[in-house]
Amino acid sequence: MDSDGVVDEPLWVRLDLEVRGSDLHFDFSRSSPACRGPMNTPFATTISAALIGVRHVFPEVPMNAGCFAPLHIAPPHGTFLHAEYPRPVAGAAAECSQRVVEAVLGALGKAVPHRAYAGAFGTAGNMSLGGYDPKHGRHFVMYYFSGGGYGGYWAGDGHTNACATIAFTQTQPFEILESHYPVLFESARLRESSAGAGRFRGGFGITYRVKLRRGEATAAFMMEHGRFPPFAHAGGHSGAMAEIDVSQGGHVTQPPYVSKGAGYVLQPGDWIEVRTPGGGGWGDPRDRDSVRVARDVARVARDVARGYITSAEAAADYGFAGQTPGEASSGER
Repeated sequence: MDSDGVVDEPLWVRLDLEVRGSDLHFDFSRSSPACRGPMNTPFATTISAALIGVRHVFPEVPMNAGCFAPLHIAPPHGTFLHAEYPRPVAGAAAECSQRVVEAVLGALGKAVPHRAYAGAFGTAGNMSLGGYDPKHGRHFVMYYFSGGGYGGYWAGDGHTNACATIAFTQTQPFEILESHYPVLFESARLRESSAGAGRFRGGFGITYRVKLRRGEATAAFMMEHGRFPPFAHAGGHSGAMAEIDVSQGGHVTQPPYVSKGAGYVLQPGDWIEVRTPGGGGWGDPRDRDSVRVARDVARVARDVARGYITSAEAAADYGFAGQTPGEASSGER
């Protein structure tokens, strides 16, 4: 993890996973010790996240209590994955749990690569904006979360602008937020070139910019994957990392903790731009066109034609030097 938001040092989720007969034994004891910031994770959350990781790899197993019986997770006492009073835990469910899921996927992927997934964007993209709206004469707090790219996997590309790996919660509609708060979402689009290259590439993150229209507000962020990218698998490339720009009075800065920050006072016209991570790639990128899509269209050429990646990236990452289709059919879009 990038940091706990208080001490500018990484937090490590380290997993030793051992198969004994028909059972799996999870040992997180080598993870980082308890931290000062709100990233300490209750043990129940660590358990839930580990189970989510296993479910991704074995989705055909019926969901019942019996399917968890072979899974044994030792309490990692003394680490930030086993929070004890009075350690702060505010960000644990949204951020740390997704890193636990990724650790489980990465470990299982070494044992069963034919079922493996590359790393996902792995963050809820938490952003809060609170202040006073003079038009309506009231204080407000707007909370926004965003999607990103899933990792490529053994049978296909990762999803684009997907929800967090620990939930099914969709991003809030911009129109609803603009009707309730003094903000304007000036732009929102796929984040081109953010997906990790691979035989099955990762999904794309998104880029959005939100501007304060009136009054004064203070922004804070709690995100992840700003220093460590979503991991690749089986020879793929990592996904793009999270990036945040804050414009105050025309001066653009980035949070010193990269993916976390607080106390950014905004005036009318100031804006925040967030670029969420893309998923990691699965498999050798130069094998991407060995798997064709509808109407036998080369997948690298299709991605270039749609503007997902540039021709230069196609050549560098995929070894592609062919011609792109002039116009994709409506069915292919």
